[in-house]
Order: sequence, then structure tokens, then C-alpha cells
Amino acid sequence: MDNNVQNIFIVGSKGIPGNYGGYETFVDKLTEYHRNRKNLKYHIACKSDENGEFEYNNARCFKVKVPDIGPAQAIYYDVAALRRCCKYIEENKIKNPIVYVLACRIGPFAKHFYRKIKKFGGVLYVNPDGHEWLRAKWAKPIRKYWKESERMMTKNCDLLICDSVNIEKYIKQSYSKYEPKTTFIAYGAETRKSSLADDSDELFSWYSEKNLAPKGYYLVVGRFVPENNYETMIKEFMNSNSEKSFALITNIEDKFLETLRKKTHFDTDPRIKFVGTVYDKELIMKIRENAYGYFHGHEVGGTNPSLLEALGSTELNLLLDVGFNREVAEDAALYWSKEKGDLAALIDRADAMTEDEITALGKKAKKRIADAYSWQFIADEYERLWDRSF
Repeated sequence: MDNNVQNIFIVGSKGIPGNYGGYETFVDKLTEYHRNRKNLKYHIACKSDENGEFEYNNARCFKVKVPDIGPAQAIYYDVAALRRCCKYIEENKIKNPIVYVLACRIGPFAKHFYRKIKKFGGVLYVNPDGHEWLRAKWAKPIRKYWKESERMMTKNCDLLICDSVNIEKYIKQSYSKYEPKTTFIAYGAETRKSSLADDSDELFSWYSEKNLAPKGYYLVVGRFVPENNYETMIKEFMNSNSEKSFALITNIEDKFLETLRKKTHFDTDPRIKFVGTVYDKELIMKIRENAYGYFHGHEVGGTNPSLLEALGSTELNLLLDVGFNREVAEDAALYWSKEKGDLAALIDRADAMTEDEITALGKKAKKRIADAYSWQFIADEYERLWDRSF
């Protein structure tokens, strides 16, 4: 192996290409922006139903076969991927490898792998993600596991790379006895516009099918989970005087949908439109650009990809007032609380805003993304980190 090349092993994403989660997009963009760097070689774990290898963005992508064992799949996958990393490092006599684990799922195994990577002269970096142990979808025993796993991984790593200043503060405060070494590198977003034309057939067939029109709808894009505050957003929109639609692009989960229907009676309001999912990147970018306004109700986690994408595309953004969201958008958005009537009043205010006021907010939002969250900026930050790792 070329000793002038820094080998970086990334474990924890579902893999690339073709997966659209936060970690998957991050790995895709990181390898894309570094694909011509002769001094960097990425090795990316990819969850699969078979073993094998392929090249993508000049990265070596290795498939890890994962059995269908329910929720334990994620833990199995990370452990199996790390074993494969260690075997490859050993067999190829790789000097000073960087092993970067995304999310804190494998705490009970962290010490073992930390010691092994140290024997190779390498370093173990961890991205702690958001507050996985706070997510409502998990049963109490699983939440307890996530929290304990986070503690163990914080204790047994060389560096925690936090994608949010608030997450970094939380790690330092919660685990101060371990004196964790941390750094902040955010998630990224595109600063360009969609390649789809305003009059494209694809766009207008989607609008026609969903009964929507450019600038005639508020939008939300996100996972269909309670902590993203769908209930509050729907109730408040229904209590607003807006004549626009509220389009929800999300993966419908029947049980949660029925709970929402009982609590909000959204089915009685024709403005509320669940429009399914959109996986075409250019189409969803255009849908964001053409939204009158964007709602963001996430309150668990670090820097959220859908928020960055909204700030990069939509001019008017209405965000839940929590530290994570304020940290990202600063004064480039409007903020609401979960207090009854607060968001409804903000929607009425937003409807009455002038074009100039909306444009001014949009310019601030794009500048915020370009200055601190563009993929080029994030890729450069990681390159600097790799350079100073040894």
C-alpha cells in the first residue's frame, strides 16, 4: 500500500449510491468532492444481501451481507463492517488508518475495536448523530440501550465529530468525566438551483396529480415520526386563515397517520395534502423552490438535512424554535413555538408578507448555506481534519 495515501474507512451509512438518508447523502457527497484527491482513499461499507466490492467516486465500496434479523440488523451491520475493515487493514498492512463510525449503535463493542485499531496505528472517529435515545419510535429498553451505547462509544474513541454545535455542547457536558475530544463539522447542502425547467412536463404532471400550484402551498419534507411535530403543524395550519395548501412529503406509516387523523381531523380540511414521497432529487429541489413557505418541526437531532435543503431552496422558512434550528438558520427564518395559536398566527403573518420581505429572507438563507453549509465547504473541512489526524 502507498504510504502517501491516507486510507479512510467509513462505517454506519447504508451505503452508496442510491440511498437518500442523511448519512448516505453525506458519504456520497464526501466521496464525490474528494474523488480526484490522489492522497485520499475511501473504503465505504454498504449494507447488502450479498458480499462483494465495487468502485464509486473512486472509493472502494465493500458490500456487507446482513441477515434479516429485525431491529438488530443495524448493530450486526456495523460490527460486521468493522470486522471487515480490520481484516482489510491487517491483510494490506495499511499504516495509520482512519476509521470513522457514523452513529453510536455499537457501544458494547467499541472498546474491542478501539484497541484493535490502535494496534494498527490508527484512529477511531465517531459521529454521535442526534439524540437517538429520545426518539418516540423506540421502546424504553431500546432507548436505554442507545443512551448507554452513546456513553461507551464516547469513552472509547479518539475524536467525536459533531454535525451540530448543540450536539457538541451536549457531548462535552454529559460525558465531561471522559474529557471527550470533539470537533464541529456540519452536514452540507447544495447551493445550486434544480436542473428542471419551470415548465417541465415532469413538474407539472406532479402538480396536476397532487392538485397543487407553484407558490400556492406550504411544504414539509421529513420522516413520519412524532418528534417532527406533524400534529402541531397540521393543527395550527387548520386554525390559520391561509388559502394555500399544506403539502406533506413523507413516508406514510398507517398507525401514526390514523393517530394524527383522530387528533387533528385533517381529513376534513382539503388544504391538508399528504402527497407521498419524492425520490427524484431534481424534482424535489424544484418543489422546494416553488413552495410559498417551508415548515420545519424537527426537535430531536443535530443539523438536519431537510432544513439545510429548505434553506438552500425555499425563500420563506418557518422553523420550530429550538437550539438546533436557530444555530443553522440564525436570522434567515421565522420561528414558532408549540404553544397553541403561535404557528397559526405566524402563518397568517407569512401570508401577508410582501414579495420584497420574502426575497430578503431567501437571500439571507442562501448566503447562510453558501457560507457555512455548502458541500464544498464541508468536504474541505473534512480534508483538513484527515490531514491533521497524525
